[in-house]
Amino acid sequence: MTESVYSSVTVQPDSLYLAYAAVGGILDKNLLEEGDLVEKGQPILQIINTTPKLNTENAKLALQLAKENYEGSAAVLSGIQDEIRAVQLALKSDSINYFRQKNLWKQQIGSKIDYDNRKLAYELSQNKLLLLQNKYKRTKNELETQVKQAQNNLRTSQVATKDFTVTSKINGRVYALFKNPGEIVTTLEPLASVGSKDIFVVEMLVDEVDIVRIKIGQKALIVLDAYNTTVFETTISKIYPSKDERSQTFKVEAVFDVPPRILYPGLAGEGNIIIAQKDSVLTIPKEYLIDGNKVRTENGEVPVTIGLQSLDKVEILSGLDPETFIYKPEE
Repeated sequence: MTESVYSSVTVQPDSLYLAYAAVGGILDKNLLEEGDLVEKGQPILQIINTTPKLNTENAKLALQLAKENYEGSAAVLSGIQDEIRAVQLALKSDSINYFRQKNLWKQQIGSKIDYDNRKLAYELSQNKLLLLQNKYKRTKNELETQVKQAQNNLRTSQVATKDFTVTSKINGRVYALFKNPGEIVTTLEPLASVGSKDIFVVEMLVDEVDIVRIKIGQKALIVLDAYNTTVFETTISKIYPSKDERSQTFKVEAVFDVPPRILYPGLAGEGNIIIAQKDSVLTIPKEYLIDGNKVRTENGEVPVTIGLQSLDKVEILSGLDPETFIYKPEE
């Protein structure tokens, strides 16, 4: 005898999901058609994105300019380095003149004015070199920062541009496109349905009264309307813990042991999840039970202990034997 739990059945592709846009706008074009295979990261549809595209181009130009200022042949730093080299040469000359004049002054040769002028020129060259060296460091830091900021702006613009292109998250098939070119796109409406191309799962809705008896690994026999009376064996693979308050059911997933050759999303049917099986059991029709635990015999009503139950039969564990004659209750 087999005891089972009934459920409604719907076939869906594995990893099926709805694709949404990250931004609003107008649908420019669908890049794929329904039924097309798609790879992970491949664009599915394009939303009009003139502004982000222009921002990206401007960000590229700004980055190019920042790099040229920092490391190009006409870089700002090159000009400062030329000034530093010129001042270093002037400092070297002023240093020689100053120390020569200093030695002469010690020997009381020359005038005090010549000595002071040489000293002032030497000190001015030192200060000018120090200022240029500081200017070089400061300008280098500023240009490095400008390059980094330009790179960040470009990345931000590129991300914004990508937001206008809806791509696939998996390798699979496009099962539905919900918008036509020219229609308004919002972030609240799905634009496409994408799922596995060859792996399908069986979604089963189980009544809350029976869900506690369902376990992963149990077998389920299903019949699909598209295949008439053909029975397919499946195995329970997942039990969703959240109850649908509208239907008062829990969703259970099963996988085909041997799937049909052709499957489409949404194929419907019904199934029975096998929760227990026994061989050589004593059973009676359910309609012979009285109050759920009694049977009418030649000696009147007798209590019985029941075990497994199917749609029309119930197992008798005690209270009757195979030779006992029972009567159907009067309606």
